[in-house]
Amino acid sequence: MGSLLLDRLLVNIKGHDVSELSKIIVIGANSAIAVHCMRLWLAKAPAEIVLVGRNVERLQAVAADLRVRNPAVVLRVLSGDFTQTDSIADLAGQAWGTQPAAIVLLAQGVLPPQQDCQSDLAVCRAVLDVNAVSAALFAEAFAAKMEAAGAGTLAVLGSVAGDRGRQSNYIYGAAKGLMERYVQGLQHRFAGTAIKVVLLKPGPTDTPMTAAFKQQGMKLAPVADVAEQIVRAINQGVAVAYVPGKWRLIMMIIRHLPRIVFNRMRI
Repeated sequence: MGSLLLDRLLVNIKGHDVSELSKIIVIGANSAIAVHCMRLWLAKAPAEIVLVGRNVERLQAVAADLRVRNPAVVLRVLSGDFTQTDSIADLAGQAWGTQPAAIVLLAQGVLPPQQDCQSDLAVCRAVLDVNAVSAALFAEAFAAKMEAAGAGTLAVLGSVAGDRGRQSNYIYGAAKGLMERYVQGLQHRFAGTAIKVVLLKPGPTDTPMTAAFKQQGMKLAPVADVAEQIVRAINQGVAVAYVPGKWRLIMMIIRHLPRIVFNRMRI
C-alpha cells in the first residue's frame, strides 16, 4: 500500500518559515509516549513535526491537540502500511522531504496478550512485524538520510522486556531484543560522527497499550514522567536510557540471575 499525504498545516505562521524550524519526525505518532514527547518539545519552541502512523483518524486527532498547544507548529500527517517495504521507504522519503530532520523518533508498537501470540500465529507475526521488522526498516531508511546529511538524532523506543526472554511476554520481548541488537550496530556504525542513535527502554508505563496490566493491579509509571525522561535522553544523545532509571538496576539483576533460579520464577 502506498503512503498518503493527508495534510500540510500552518506552513508560514507568525513569521516562522518552515526552513527555520527544528524538524521532528515521529513514526507511530499515535503512541501515548510519543504524544507526550511532542507536547514537551512544543512547550519549549515551535517546530515542524511530521506525524506518521497507520490510523489516519487518530493521527488527525493528535495533530489537532498539538495545534492547540502551539499554534506556530507546522504539521504534516502521513499514513501508510507498516508491513510493506515499499510503503515504509515511501513514508520515510515523504517524511524527510528536502529539509533534514533534527530528530526521528521511532515509537510504533503493539502489545497483545502473550497467550494470544502463542495461540494465533497471525497475532505473533504482527507483534514481530510492527515492533521489530518495521522499526528496523524505518531506522535503516532514516539512517541513510542522516548519513547523507551528516547529522541528526535517531531515537528508538525499545523496552525493558527486551533484556531477557520471560514467559509472560517473550514474543514482544523478542521483538524489542532484536531492536536492541540493531541499535547497537547503528551506534557502532556512526561512532565518532555527529549522528546520535538513542535506545530508550521504558518499564511498564501507564498508556492505553498497558490498560490490561493496570486492571491487574500492576504499578505503572505515569506516561508524562516517562516522556519527560525520554525527551531529556534524546536531547542529551545518550546511548541507552532506562526510564525510570530504577529499571537499569532491576533488569541488570534479572539478566544475571542463574538459569536454575530464573526458571523457578513466574515473571
